[in-house]
Amino acid sequence: MKLLRVGPVGHERPVVMDATGNLRDIGEPEIDGAFLASGGVERVRDALERGALPVVDAEGLRVGAPIARPGKIVCIGLNYRDHAAESGAEVPAEPVVFMKASNTLVGPYDEVLVPRGSVKTDWEVELAVVIGKQARYLGSREEALGVIAGYAVANDVSEREFQLERGGQWDKGKSCETFNPLGPWLVTPDEIGDPQDLPLRLWVNGEQRQDGSTKDMIFDVAEVVRYLSQFMVLEPGDLINTGTPAGVAMGIPGQPYLRAGDVVELEIGGLGRQRQEVGQA
Repeated sequence: MKLLRVGPVGHERPVVMDATGNLRDIGEPEIDGAFLASGGVERVRDALERGALPVVDAEGLRVGAPIARPGKIVCIGLNYRDHAAESGAEVPAEPVVFMKASNTLVGPYDEVLVPRGSVKTDWEVELAVVIGKQARYLGSREEALGVIAGYAVANDVSEREFQLERGGQWDKGKSCETFNPLGPWLVTPDEIGDPQDLPLRLWVNGEQRQDGSTKDMIFDVAEVVRYLSQFMVLEPGDLINTGTPAGVAMGIPGQPYLRAGDVVELEIGGLGRQRQEVGQA
């Protein structure tokens, strides 16, 4: 299934896309941790199969992030060998973990803002994982895959000077407003199949900059979820950004960073496509 939220900021309406592409009201107050933890996906699937969900006229409606504000956004850095190489970093022996503010989340077509004082705002197409069950000290890859509610496209927008040249940890280069476009859909695992065989692509002003595959992850999705559960309790609705392949501005000599007026487009096979116009904070 493909779950999404449509409507103005702060007033999004949860819907599901049926097999013909129509949007249907799921009859739930929100797509969030409570929805996922209480069997919401199964309820929607059953109602959809019974033909019990009314069609929503979505003409002209904004598409928001497919989940409401998560409890936390956890990110994995340097998780593709080619990106580690272009960053001048060693391939990590264990996942590189950092956090991103949960209020960075915006819709897949919303404006991305270059922060005040920024000179190095960068792009990163990433596979996002949404947690559907509480996870702590998971003992196997199978257990890890079993707590995943679904997958989505994420743009892990980053300010490289803030991240790498201003001291401290990475978080302040990752947590600026609008720095996590997500969606358009939350796609359930049964529809995706193997999460390690998905193409990722990104374009800036029509020029392709990233062209990778999740098969090239250093630590795959199952290992990332299992590993994180050893250090923190993952809750329903939490979001994990799993890393980006090569092709970011930081890794391309002479490549300009993002500025107001630029357009970023990105996609992951089976998960949909995003488009953001860049503005100035």
